[in-house]
Amino acid sequence: MSKILIIEDEAAIRRVLVKILSEESDTYQVEEAEDGLSGIEKIKKEDYDLVLCDIKMPKMDGVEVLEAAKKLKPEIPMVMISGHGDLDTAVNTMRLGAFDYISKPPDLNRLLNTVRNALDRKELVVENKILKKKVSKKYEMIGESASISQIKDIIDKVAPTDARVLITGPNGTGKELVAHWLHQKSDRVKGPMIEVNCAAIPSELIESELFGHVKGAFTSANKDRAGKFEAANGGTIFLDEIGDMSLPAQAKVLRALQESRIQRVGSDKDIKVNVRVVAATNKDLKKEIADGKFREDLYHRLAVILIKVPALNDRREDIPLLVKYFSKKIASEQGNAQKNFSDEAIKLLQNYDWTGNIRELRNVIERLIILGGSEVSEEDVKLFASK
Repeated sequence: MSKILIIEDEAAIRRVLVKILSEESDTYQVEEAEDGLSGIEKIKKEDYDLVLCDIKMPKMDGVEVLEAAKKLKPEIPMVMISGHGDLDTAVNTMRLGAFDYISKPPDLNRLLNTVRNALDRKELVVENKILKKKVSKKYEMIGESASISQIKDIIDKVAPTDARVLITGPNGTGKELVAHWLHQKSDRVKGPMIEVNCAAIPSELIESELFGHVKGAFTSANKDRAGKFEAANGGTIFLDEIGDMSLPAQAKVLRALQESRIQRVGSDKDIKVNVRVVAATNKDLKKEIADGKFREDLYHRLAVILIKVPALNDRREDIPLLVKYFSKKIASEQGNAQKNFSDEAIKLLQNYDWTGNIRELRNVIERLIILGGSEVSEEDVKLFASK
């Protein structure tokens, strides 16, 4: 059921609009307000899917209603109703955030099309918000240990800036979660988050992958192709396992950071990019620098902010929370009821040597849920969690 509010001081126009909308669909619940002030009071109290608002009204005109409504509930689409002399004002309301405007007397087809489009837009906005919440939950950081709390605090301080971040830590600790949190909490959240696993791309292809190429740049370059830096324009690029990047590619990344420009392979044309760079590695880059495998100048460009993600063995106090989180998540994925873990089972898991870190713990939890009893016991852990 779509809730629609009509704010119109002319009773005759209100009646016409209510009649048209009510006859169009039995899924429209239409309410009325006789002036701007009462309309705003209704918007404060109710959640509407669409508001049709007259421009010329006593007490509070349509422009004032639009501005107030956008502050209260910016996701509500506002369609303005304009008289012949209000067209310039109606056009101006579009700049202020109105979805559209219709003229008096309302044309039936124009009105219904505008209403349908506005309601579709509202539905997309809601779906997008739900999707973002799902994304946020997917990359949720679980833990209350001192080290995790410190990382969360750093993220809150750094995310709103464009400072480059280097994330270090062993494999399986959740470095990608930190990168996604940085993006989700940044002003770039509406832009793309592009991930590049530098270790998974052959060294001869990494430059093309990052910066793109022009047709004929190499044997298989059949057409021009944009790279990851261009794809991330306006957003964030996450260079995972950057310690495995070749030295020639490192030189080009350094130039991109210094000048905010890139060149596609086979081209001498500069392309300006606006990208925030977040990098991660499980290697000791200072040792790699000493061995001549990583550029020191690139390291200093990347490591404006350093975030070290601890091994699971260094944050064992978080294991009970992680067990509960993975148990719930896995049960949801498999469509089963969540299993509880006995206190003894959790204590035993806390004493394990987690060389594979969070990734290994998740696999063990899934195994225990599948093979263990209705409540995962200490005996189940001894039987099924062995390495």
